[in-house]
Amino acid sequence: MDNTMKISDQITVGPQPNRDEIYEFGNEGFKSIVNFRTANEEGMPITPEAEGKAVESAGMKYCHIPVSMNMLDDRQVDEFREQFETLPKPIFAHCKSGKRAGAMAMMKRAVENGMSGEQTLQKAEEMGFQCDKPELKDFVKHYVDTHHK
Repeated sequence: MDNTMKISDQITVGPQPNRDEIYEFGNEGFKSIVNFRTANEEGMPITPEAEGKAVESAGMKYCHIPVSMNMLDDRQVDEFREQFETLPKPIFAHCKSGKRAGAMAMMKRAVENGMSGEQTLQKAEEMGFQCDKPELKDFVKHYVDTHHK
């Protein structure tokens, strides 16, 4: 699948896969898929429910944590960090374009590594994340600055 980005050996992020791509991820060795899209977003190749069934039939674990750019919430990041600990690795995490998924993965990594919000944004930029959403940048910075060790 194009436009994916490997954050670490444990997690890769990108846009939402279709059914065929879900099976490809299973064949490539991924063990879990995390979906950050909300149920009512436009342009989804399959619904979160159908995706969950496809992921499970491909032999992987499925986790759906709906994240809306309009309603970013610390609890969503906390839930992802908790789920991450128990999900089989490696994980493919997605949203529509990969930006929300990338932000979630970067926040998790930053908090564990004691980074500041500003360091997190710099690292994300170095890795190639182009965040054109000021509200997402502000949220990432605030979350990391208030949760880092």
